[in-house]
Amino acid sequence: MKRLFVLSASIIFLLLSNILFAQHENITGLWKSIDDETGNPKSVVKIYLKNGKLYGDIVKLFRKPGEDPDPVCDKCDDKDPRKNKKILGMNIIKDMKFDDGVWDDGEILDPKKGKTYDCKLWVEKGKLQVRGYVAFFYRTQEWVRYEGEI
Repeated sequence: MKRLFVLSASIIFLLLSNILFAQHENITGLWKSIDDETGNPKSVVKIYLKNGKLYGDIVKLFRKPGEDPDPVCDKCDDKDPRKNKKILGMNIIKDMKFDDGVWDDGEILDPKKGKTYDCKLWVEKGKLQVRGYVAFFYRTQEWVRYEGEI
């Protein structure tokens, strides 16, 4: 009986470990951000793990003719070290912690508006759900995997 319990506990532990590992693996990589207001692609964000936390850097921008091909975050808060820095290469997602099936407790920057928001990330049906929120107000974007050239 004791062996059956140990075997059952081991199997449950392995299954839970695989689920958590799959969540970590599933969310990392390249994601194309889609503007939820226009439906147009905005950028490619590289999501990666560092010291157990999740981060995201902009590695490609989709620019329309006539737009600045190498914009800076001129609307970022004066106290933000990203103020007037190039958006390409900028870290926009930081300090996300995995908890109860989602990445939470970090922040995301909208470099176009220069605003930072509390953030929650999770994968649903193969798409990355990116929720930025302030108190009870939130907005969620769906990002898709990016397979193209950087």
